[in-house]
Amino acid sequence: MNDFLKDLMDEVSAKKVAYGDCRIVETEQENIAVRNGVVEAITLTHDLGFGVRILKNNGWGFSSSKELTRTEMGKVVNQALSIAESSERVPGKPVKLDELPPQKGKYATKFVKDPFQVPLSDKVNLLLSCDKILRANPKVKIGAASLSFFRVKKYFASTQGAWIEQTILFSGGGIFCYGMQDGEMQRRSYPTSFGGNYAQKGYEFVEAMELVENAEKTREEVLMLLSAEPCPQARTTLIIGSNQLALQVHESIGHPTELDRVLGTEESYAGTSFVTLDKLGKFQYGSDKVNVYADATIEGGLGTFGFDDEGVPGQRFPIIKQGTFSNYLTSRDTAPVLKQKSNGTARASGWNRIPLIRMTNINLEPGTWRFEDLIADTKDGIYLDTNQSWSIDDKRLNFQFGTEIAYKIENGKMSKVYKNPIYTGITPEFWRSCDAVANRDSWILWGLPNCGKGEPGQTAYVGHGTAPARFRKVMVGAAK
Repeated sequence: MNDFLKDLMDEVSAKKVAYGDCRIVETEQENIAVRNGVVEAITLTHDLGFGVRILKNNGWGFSSSKELTRTEMGKVVNQALSIAESSERVPGKPVKLDELPPQKGKYATKFVKDPFQVPLSDKVNLLLSCDKILRANPKVKIGAASLSFFRVKKYFASTQGAWIEQTILFSGGGIFCYGMQDGEMQRRSYPTSFGGNYAQKGYEFVEAMELVENAEKTREEVLMLLSAEPCPQARTTLIIGSNQLALQVHESIGHPTELDRVLGTEESYAGTSFVTLDKLGKFQYGSDKVNVYADATIEGGLGTFGFDDEGVPGQRFPIIKQGTFSNYLTSRDTAPVLKQKSNGTARASGWNRIPLIRMTNINLEPGTWRFEDLIADTKDGIYLDTNQSWSIDDKRLNFQFGTEIAYKIENGKMSKVYKNPIYTGITPEFWRSCDAVANRDSWILWGLPNCGKGEPGQTAYVGHGTAPARFRKVMVGAAK
């Protein structure tokens, strides 16, 4: 790989372009899924290819191939150059890259057990055991469990002297079940919905989730939901669990602070943002209890790395500091708009995609409250968790979220269960209503493996660390 990368860089450098970079990306992925006692899918895929990005004057060009040969190398470089020359004929603002010293280094995920070396029979039997427990009651009509593992090796070099090698490993999975009674269906998931939880760790992360041990609790909760009352409509105090709050952070803080959206380059697909340039450093995004950091350095996060796909080192920096909007997520060609340097958030989903601004690990910093004390301090309200649905406008301003489960809080204690809860709000008003965040003991770093963006589409792996938090005067109700 290093020999091919060196020859590739020599080919690009010979074109005497303003800038060029090359990425070789090799991926291996295993997915296992069980549903109603049947092994529904076992897939093992391998993918290898390279991409070349060239900046000539004011035009970007990109091309890629899955054939790592000398002949194909020349074709790809020439095609990227041709596209760059065509692009520079299109009127537009000058492309300026921030200054970046030549970066050289290696990064690799720390893990204990390589999931690709764990016997397939062990993984299948784990899922079948979960499924059997989930369907132990006849009211449960669907039981399902899945595991996924992903390894990517990246080799990066640039005409500015960068030379980087990274190996990243992800592991995760989850379980869920559907119960039915009197024509109504309810769902309960563990440890979270939509495929479960993921981390940049080995098989030890799957073992730590204790899927089998939590299958019975998951089943009993779906049975409770079948006979629960609908969530009442009211403007009330909400305590949002760590899992649901992770998606809230993702949709209403992570996406709107991506600078490419703010500048309009994602408008046709991903949308724009209400967080316009005039708000930087002075907009009250939330209450003084709200502190949010982008952190590509935290161990175990899906958005953790040594360098992004432009060769910029991974960083930790504030997005919201004591409620005040402090930073955007930037790339090498957007940061100069702010007279800044890139904070290292440009990533591509594979060898045949260009780097886009993507979330890293966007974390709500823990507060000072013990979770038990937060509940005890709430006389009347609702606790909800585990996402079931979401909707947010293209500026990331007006939203509605639905969760799988809610509990009534009465005189500092959680009591009866509510089904089909939803809550709505306007992003800054919602975050300004936050008056308490639970402490580090309740803080969990969640992995989200399916963040979509870009044309053609790209799926990114991102993380969100959150602890339960309390919000005042939020509108809630029940989905119909």
